[in-house]
Amino acid sequence: MKNDTDRIVKTVLLRAPLERVWQAIVNAREFGAWFGVEFDGPFVAGAKTSGRIRPTQVDANVAKLQEPHAGMACDFLVERIEAMTLFSFRWHPYAIEPGGDYSKEPTTLIEFVLEDTAEGVQLTITESGFDKIPLARRADAFAANDGGWQIQTTLISKYLAQAA
Repeated sequence: MKNDTDRIVKTVLLRAPLERVWQAIVNAREFGAWFGVEFDGPFVAGAKTSGRIRPTQVDANVAKLQEPHAGMACDFLVERIEAMTLFSFRWHPYAIEPGGDYSKEPTTLIEFVLEDTAEGVQLTITESGFDKIPLARRADAFAANDGGWQIQTTLISKYLAQAA
């Protein structure tokens, strides 16, 4: 699918059993280990889960990129958890300005869709809703997250390989 100004789509084939990939995504502790966030509690559909950026545990180079943001708040509003197929949440994209108040801005929707295939699990990550982000931040948020999701597909692959 071609990216447009409102939506980022990344797909990766993960060489791990569906159940293992699912746990790496819906278990907040595991998700945080590869993604780079320490959450205060579990992911629950319809609930906010708060956390702080903590550099990823699976790639030293990416951890160095995340280090300047360590300790910053990272809140998810979990939308849906559909066993073995879909995990979705909302957040404020590229909300990294120290002291910035993003609470009045629209959020974007992130969807992790899993499809079990003969070769492994195809994970498609889609973030949508950028066209509603304030114009002053929209292009930077889109560019940062486009690159960020590409990195995250690598991080989850490395995490699953290390955990195997």
